[in-house]
Amino acid sequence: MSDQSSGRQGVPRLAVFDMDGTLVDSQHAIAAAMAEAFLASNLAAPPVAAVRRVVGLSLGPAIARLAPGLGAAGLAALEGRAKDAFSTLGAAGVEAEMVFDGAIEALDGLAAAGWILGIATGKSAHGLKETLDRFDLAGRFVTLQTADQGPGKPAPDMLHRAMAEAGVEAGATVMIGDTSFDMAMAEAARVAALGVTWGYHDEHELVAAGAARIIAKFDDLHLAVDAMVPRGQAGMGRP
Repeated sequence: MSDQSSGRQGVPRLAVFDMDGTLVDSQHAIAAAMAEAFLASNLAAPPVAAVRRVVGLSLGPAIARLAPGLGAAGLAALEGRAKDAFSTLGAAGVEAEMVFDGAIEALDGLAAAGWILGIATGKSAHGLKETLDRFDLAGRFVTLQTADQGPGKPAPDMLHRAMAEAGVEAGATVMIGDTSFDMAMAEAARVAALGVTWGYHDEHELVAAGAARIIAKFDDLHLAVDAMVPRGQAGMGRP
């Protein structure tokens, strides 16, 4: 078991976080990369509001939603250009991402209380590493799940892998995210879903997708996850 869970009493608990829109505000970086890819394909850049709607999905499904009229070949080419755009912006050091206020303190508070921490994100493994390194976040997480390791959100696969790697059962796991995709993934994996309102989907969408609780600031995170999975009282997961 990891250092985060050593010396604890009771059942180990796992808090899995989405990245974009939950820990990091990356909408401007994502919108810039999408705009570059679309313009390079002689297509109009998608509105930022439309890009916000697809944050959290794997790149392929996100592209398909933003360009529904393209055929398979066009979508594949556009996805390739989007990957190039993300790489170019990252290599150029474009700092269009920022950690949300209170995020680091909240993570450290959970870890100090014995929670095991993980990530489940629509980012690629390379993109996630860049973000974690940029903000010195990498050492805080026991399990890192990305969409290029298998099916992305809202499929439950990333949460299944996270729980297996952390050695934690579904009933002792909470998924924290800002989109309906995060909540639906938690529902599919039968784990508790905590929605946050500072991200990219509205509160009513989070509730409709399965959020058991909603918080509006990081200050409320610790109490919320403790209430959802009380120490030593974790069950076998949602029915």
